[in-house]
Amino acid sequence: MEEQKIRCDKWLWAARFFKTRGLASDALKGGKVELNGSKPKASKTLAVGDKLKITQVHRKVEIEVVALSDKRGSAEQAQTLYKLVYEELLQRKPTADMALLGYREKGKGRPTKRERRQIESFVGFED
Repeated sequence: MEEQKIRCDKWLWAARFFKTRGLASDALKGGKVELNGSKPKASKTLAVGDKLKITQVHRKVEIEVVALSDKRGSAEQAQTLYKLVYEELLQRKPTADMALLGYREKGKGRPTKRERRQIESFVGFED
């Protein structure tokens, strides 16, 4: 009996690591996914037991492939396809140079239009 294999980009999409297969393919091309210590192409086939390291904008994940599927199902079904070995969330605090880009923390600076309307209604200011 031949061992079942599936394309890496299809599996990443089916396991819900990426919203589209195109995004999964782009991540593979960009070197954001590591398969058993090497940078694979999108067409590289996966087998049960393979180890993947996936770097996304919001997290880094290390997983082991437990099952293969090319059908995208619910989140519960997707979680049965892999075993999570390691996960690191990448939520970083804003840096000083982000202020130059127009970023500001909530509550800092001028009030928003909604906040201004709330202040005016509270104070009783009318046009």
